[in-house]
Amino acid sequence: MSSLMDRLAGKIEAHRPRTVRLIKEYGSVKCGEVTIAQAIGGMRSVRSLVTDISYLDPHEGIRFRGHTIPETLEALPKPAGKEYPYVEGHIFLLLTGDFPTEEETLELVEEFKVRRAVPQYVIDVMRAMPRDTHPMTMFATAVLIMQRESEFKAAYEKGISKMEMWKPMYEDAMNLWARMPVIAAYIYRMKYKADTIIEPHPTLDMGGNFAYMMGVAEPYDDLMRLYFILHSDHESGNASAHTGHLVASTLSDAYYAYSAALDALAGPLHGLANQEVLRWIQGVMDKMGGEVPTDDEMKKFVWDTLNSGQVIPGFGHAVLRKTDPRYMEQRNFCIKNLPNDPIFEYVNSLFNVVPDILREQGKAKNPWPNVDAQSGVCQWYYGVTDYDFYTVLFGVGRGLGVLANLVWDRALGYPLERPKSLTTAMLEDVAGIKE
Repeated sequence: MSSLMDRLAGKIEAHRPRTVRLIKEYGSVKCGEVTIAQAIGGMRSVRSLVTDISYLDPHEGIRFRGHTIPETLEALPKPAGKEYPYVEGHIFLLLTGDFPTEEETLELVEEFKVRRAVPQYVIDVMRAMPRDTHPMTMFATAVLIMQRESEFKAAYEKGISKMEMWKPMYEDAMNLWARMPVIAAYIYRMKYKADTIIEPHPTLDMGGNFAYMMGVAEPYDDLMRLYFILHSDHESGNASAHTGHLVASTLSDAYYAYSAALDALAGPLHGLANQEVLRWIQGVMDKMGGEVPTDDEMKKFVWDTLNSGQVIPGFGHAVLRKTDPRYMEQRNFCIKNLPNDPIFEYVNSLFNVVPDILREQGKAKNPWPNVDAQSGVCQWYYGVTDYDFYTVLFGVGRGLGVLANLVWDRALGYPLERPKSLTTAMLEDVAGIKE
């Protein structure tokens, strides 16, 4: 048993009694009320899921296992000479709640190297798909067809104790974590780089190997370490994470569950925001003739946009009440690595003027930029300019948190998810509406 799995086993044994006690002794205690607006409006803010992997603090942003993003980036081990941590160490943190030592991190780096070989039939299926197939379709399909590899499926068919089910789920998650970056880079090279495939590097960590297989030079490796960590988890209620949880609650394995989660991530209201923001910014550049505007010129453009009934993409957040820390970390990367990039100069100009304008307008609860206002710009600068691929990058990162949640869902024996529905007439009765 690896040190990560051994640490995780101890955490699970210590955590199970907490869940059992809450259900047995405090199961009738209310933790929220549901309004008609929430029932009809997508269950927004309904407190009905449990996760210890991350929490979205309105004032601090996403917390990974209780730690803010700056705390997480500071405490995780980093490769020699690099500014951002090993993605592998972040996986250790998400699973256990503990920051790994450098030795524990390097052990996981080596384990993923062993696990990352993608079966040939997966490559064959992707290559058999029409080349104009959306890359997210290819990615979700690749994850799904590997279901035949599922250790959970095999263990369940043989018969396994409910208390032990997390172990094969862990094995499936580990294999997916190792293979998804390889599959994503393969799709990119096959579709957008004339089918010139770059095989995995024998010595590099996950972030470094992904950049190597993409064919993008340093410091793109550091950018992707940061990107995967920042996008790894966002509580359990976002569409992709919730989809994964729902499917896994049927005792489906990680391949079925995460393939479904990717399908949810592919929706325009979920995973496409970063490319839509970038496309909008490039449209602004065209309207301004490519010249970097003064703050006064940008203010006029923003006001004209708002007064015409349009919104400023990339600004605002349903929960946060400050600038998204994920945005700030990517902004810091851009300030250091692409200060004179024309697209970033536009992003910087928007950052300087939009929040004050939105506050003055008075319609936005959160006038500050979110993560999507920045992430596409970074990809474009390093030559990854195919918009449709951006959601695949998101899918690799989001898999870190979703799969960690699925391991814990299985460890704690969470039941089949089955909310109760009401008819419109029932809601009208509750509201006191009479014909």
